[in-house]
Amino acid sequence: MTPSSDLETVTQQDPPQLYNPGDPEPTEDDPLNHFPDEVEMSIFDHLEELRMRIFYSLIGVVSGMVGCFIFVKPIVHLLEVPAKGAKFLQLAPGEFFFVSVKVAGYSGLVVASPFVLYQIIQFVLPGLSLRERRIIGPIVMGSTLLFGVGLVFAYIALIPAALNFFVNYGAGVVEQMWSIDRYFEFVLLLLFSTGLAFQIPVIQTLLGLLGIVSSTKMLAGWRYVVLGAAILGAILTPSTDPLTQSLFAGAVLTLYFGGVGLVKAMGK
Repeated sequence: MTPSSDLETVTQQDPPQLYNPGDPEPTEDDPLNHFPDEVEMSIFDHLEELRMRIFYSLIGVVSGMVGCFIFVKPIVHLLEVPAKGAKFLQLAPGEFFFVSVKVAGYSGLVVASPFVLYQIIQFVLPGLSLRERRIIGPIVMGSTLLFGVGLVFAYIALIPAALNFFVNYGAGVVEQMWSIDRYFEFVLLLLFSTGLAFQIPVIQTLLGLLGIVSSTKMLAGWRYVVLGAAILGAILTPSTDPLTQSLFAGAVLTLYFGGVGLVKAMGK
């Protein structure tokens, strides 16, 4: 074989793969990609597991509601505190009973939510790798914490602000005697809408981790976020006073930009 043919043979081969010292060495068996609880299951086994988890969750919710109904009067007194001594009227027979059922229902959902969340995690956990488990843990904890903070924020800030607005507006004209049913509709709706609104950073974190939306894109759409916060404040707050809507919208904006900072801190 001539030297020219040898050179031609070499040039026709694939170029060698160069190793960059700065790159991590490729590993075929990364421990974080393992599925420690992976079990081969048929579709019927998955459906049976789902049915069982739903059944357990329903038992937990019903138990929470029954327990809260037993102690519903202290819960009602606690939710009446922001009214600051306003008189409540029962305008129809059995109105307070149905209010008690409603309060016990919402309170039972809150009490049983950790157990329901546990059932959801147990259902999806076998399909998660160790790497995914390290992500889902902080997200679940953060979601629970933010929901609780939202309830406290509504109870301490939003509800008193809305009630003070209406009391001051009608001062000297009408006596503050409220329907207990309407009052608790107002309080419970504001509490839960605020708790759900406080999940915004959790949603942003998931979108960032999945690579769907980057922090740069989130920040670039701040004008639409401001508009959306104002619309949410008008829709989710049961009162029509501008103070409550402004407080709600301000909280949403704070949470959103805090979520942007969190996604950016994760390098997304």
